[in-house]
Amino acid sequence: MDTKALGQFLPLILIFVIFYFLLIRPQQKKVKDHKAMVDAVSRGDTVVTGGGLIGKVVRVIEDDKAEIEIADNVNIKIIKSSISAILSKTEPK
Repeated sequence: MDTKALGQFLPLILIFVIFYFLLIRPQQKKVKDHKAMVDAVSRGDTVVTGGGLIGKVVRVIEDDKAEIEIADNVNIKIIKSSISAILSKTEPK
């Protein structure tokens, strides 16, 4: 392979490197952080779901579901991955 052919591929390689550092890598970090947050959800935490519901975690069902209380005596079951934020954590006893 001569230098002319390498010179033609250099812009493509450069574009891939830029995409990796500006798009792919930050997205992987965001997914990793979200998974760690979801795994740390416990009873008593106040959470926000992807649909915008705010509630308190009543119990964690298995590894992938949770039951949250959105109003007095109104509990719903959700998939834990749909939790978008934890507003307040309970302190472990």
